Amino acid sequence: MELKNGETPVDRRSKRRFTMEREIKYRVLDQDRIIAVGIGKTFNLSSCGVAFATEFELPAQAFIELSIAWPALLENRCPLQLVGFGRVLRCADGRVAATIEQYEFRTLARAMAEGGWPSRSDVKLRRWAEAVARG
Repeated sequence: MELKNGETPVDRRSKRRFTMEREIKYRVLDQDRIIAVGIGKTFNLSSCGVAFATEFELPAQAFIELSIAWPALLENRCPLQLVGFGRVLRCADGRVAATIEQYEFRTLARAMAEGGWPSRSDVKLRRWAEAVARG
């Protein structure tokens, strides 16, 4: 979009984005196969989307699972993770925009009991992707 002097861009997002720099881990599923796993930092977040830095080019419309270190503690003592499922909207110059279509909060203790991020199975991501594909 080209702007004239003094004009401000119009934000067409339906949900307000909040600036939030947090660690993010992600896995990308394409054609029933994990094609990328990485770690980055979020730029901003809303209830239906996230923008984050990545070192890999991610394909648009691929299914993505996101795990974001949440800044608040449960009962002021237990770390939380926001785990979400969505799709990659776009990726350019090390920045990704993705939807968050389903999410849940998990305690860090639960995540570690499930084996941690790298070795955890991809069952939830695959099931979610299959359900979305079926409509």
